[in-house]
Amino acid sequence: MIKAIKKVGNSQGIILDAPLMEMAHLKVGDEMHVTVHEGGSLTFTPVRPTVSREEFSDAIRQTMDDYADTMQKLA
Repeated sequence: MIKAIKKVGNSQGIILDAPLMEMAHLKVGDEMHVTVHEGGSLTFTPVRPTVSREEFSDAIRQTMDDYADTMQKLA
C-alpha cells in the first residue's frame, strides 16, 4: 500500500484510512513506537499494555468463580 506524506497543520503526517486502522486494530489516540532502520525505512509498532501473570491469574480465578455452576454442569 502506498501512502503520501501530507501537511497536517504545521507538521507532516500519513493519513491512515478506516479500513487500514481496522485491519491493524488501531484507534485514534493509540501510541506507536517508531523505529528508524538503516537505509531510512520505518517500522511503526503499536504500544499495547501488557498484563502481568498475577493479573491474568486473577482474571482466570474470577471467571472460574463467576461460572462455577456452569463449569460443574459441563464437567
